[in-house]
Amino acid sequence: MPEPSQPLRIGVFGGTFDPPHIGHFFSAISAGHELKLDRVLLVVANDPWQKSDRQVTPAETRLAMVDHGIADIDELESSRIELDRGGATYTADTLEAMYEHYQTPQGPPELFLIVGSDAAAGLDTWKYPEVLKRLATIVVLERPGDGAGKRPPEGWDFRVVKLPGLEVSGTTIRNRVAAGEPIDFLTPKSVVQFIEEEHLYVALEGH
Repeated sequence: MPEPSQPLRIGVFGGTFDPPHIGHFFSAISAGHELKLDRVLLVVANDPWQKSDRQVTPAETRLAMVDHGIADIDELESSRIELDRGGATYTADTLEAMYEHYQTPQGPPELFLIVGSDAAAGLDTWKYPEVLKRLATIVVLERPGDGAGKRPPEGWDFRVVKLPGLEVSGTTIRNRVAAGEPIDFLTPKSVVQFIEEEHLYVALEGH
């Protein structure tokens, strides 16, 4: 990438990505396009505390799936920053690290934290919300449905990116694999092949 003439505009899109799917990739690309971001980072959660109700696929495997899915998408990059840091995953720590890492001679980066509308409405309950407010503009992904119209609490700087409804989720994909059903077009072909080769999700507990 050539030396930028102004501070970098970086999108930060965190998730478990278990597995990543078209909804993730389409959302990231749409936010990047709408806000004219230099890049959007898909930040794979190392130890997602909010998923403690189920067994989560190892972080390195989830990162590999993201890498397969975005191999031909120049606008997106994966980030292993939370894997390298280890321990529980807190977005505030990640933003602080990225604020330092993406400094250029033109100044510190402009960080854009990309979240769904339901998550945006609860930002005051996240760990270290003042850090999030200070370092990032919130990007609210709004889809038709129950979450439409939800916004961050008062005092948060945010933008809204409207998306079409895409009825796909990691749970749907995991359950379809466990049931022997096809997942083609719910996630990129390279991710489908990786899931098949690694025999992921074939023996889900409680299925």
